[in-house]
Amino acid sequence: MDNQEKRNKEQLILVAAEQEFLTKGYDGARTTSIAKAAGVTHAMLHYYFGTKEELFERIVDEKFRIMSQSMLAVMGEPDLPTIERIRSGIAAHFDFIAKNPHLPRFLINEVVSRPERYSILQNRIQGVINILFSQLQEEIDNAAARGEMEWIDVRTLLISIMSLNIFTFVAYPFMETMLGDFMSDREKFLAERKAENIDTIMCRIKTKQP
Repeated sequence: MDNQEKRNKEQLILVAAEQEFLTKGYDGARTTSIAKAAGVTHAMLHYYFGTKEELFERIVDEKFRIMSQSMLAVMGEPDLPTIERIRSGIAAHFDFIAKNPHLPRFLINEVVSRPERYSILQNRIQGVINILFSQLQEEIDNAAARGEMEWIDVRTLLISIMSLNIFTFVAYPFMETMLGDFMSDREKFLAERKAENIDTIMCRIKTKQP
């Protein structure tokens, strides 16, 4: 088996594993089901990724890597004013969750049902949080001092972004049942919700006119 074929097999396993973990949770996921969906033998799956735990951590690592890059790439764009960086950061975070709608509920369920996993998740995201806290807070302080935006604690800002964006997808099945036709066009609903989330936070940090 050449290197390209090996990479293809690994990718097939990762795609199947992601679907299995996100829809069934860690405890409900079965490596036999993952192997079948990927079109490989059970033995081959364990050859590439070892244990179920190792495969799970690989999926979590990849998701946090993508989310981190999407957030940091926008927040770190040097040509944008701070307030526009924040606007773009909110949009980037929403778009990431839209592409991975099962991820928030999955992570919440894992932490609740298996508290020991909290340390794993914390280790994955702590570096990103530290960068956002230190760099973005300094930029916010400076922009507020120049009168370009209202001052806000970056921790409060991050909670607002995560609360508005993540809730949209965690609660989507319940809201869809209650609101019916209002959410019949999923793409339209999400586009409107994304704009509303951005506007809500922008209203908080935009400089108030006298």
